[in-house]
Amino acid sequence: MSLLAPWVVKAPPGDTDLQHDVGVRSAANPGSDDTALSAAVSAAQDGDEDAFRLLYRTIQPGLIRYLWVQVGDVAEDVASETWLQVARDLSKFRGDAAGFRGWVATIARHRALDHVRHQRRLPPADGLLEEVAELQAADDTAGSAIDAISTRAALALIARLPRDQGEAVLLRAVMGLDAKTAAKVLGKRAGAVRTAAYRGLRGLAAYLEETAAETDRRAAAERAPNRRVTQTPASALKDMR
Repeated sequence: MSLLAPWVVKAPPGDTDLQHDVGVRSAANPGSDDTALSAAVSAAQDGDEDAFRLLYRTIQPGLIRYLWVQVGDVAEDVASETWLQVARDLSKFRGDAAGFRGWVATIARHRALDHVRHQRRLPPADGLLEEVAELQAADDTAGSAIDAISTRAALALIARLPRDQGEAVLLRAVMGLDAKTAAKVLGKRAGAVRTAAYRGLRGLAAYLEETAAETDRRAAAERAPNRRVTQTPASALKDMR
């Protein structure tokens, strides 16, 4: 029984188009049951296709978003290549749910780097940032910077961060990896990844605060009453009598 067949097809259009109006962190599903996911990994290694589908459904949304920032519109194709390699090498994997997420992310990162080496990367369109103009952060915490904005706008903003910060935010907040696992993916120390992710989230939060303040100023200006009162000249008043 082959596990490859279900994953040759492209990802669902909803994931590819990134049209879900949800916070990016929800795509990572970091709160999912890691015990169940670990069991699914073991079952998939034994040839259980339903278990493999569970792994796919759990990880694919965050994976697509991670790859979209890395390679743009070909994220779906790179994700398909990633899952083909995952299916091919699954029997060699050793580890738990967190390790599996990191393993998939590592494969995806390598596939993305291969693509970038062979094809010039096109950055996300600036038009995506127009969504942010009407949004306000819920509070001043770094975590709310991700939850307060929609998926496309968030990914467009993350793509503009310094590369080390952007990747750290993607792996930690979007794919749901812990610092230790993300560090293995990036070949860095866990502390460095935590710092990069923190700085990236703070940068996003600061941008949202600035955007919200500017939106408030414009709204206040539009609501302000017109204080310029038109006065009728005295000569005109005499003519009216």
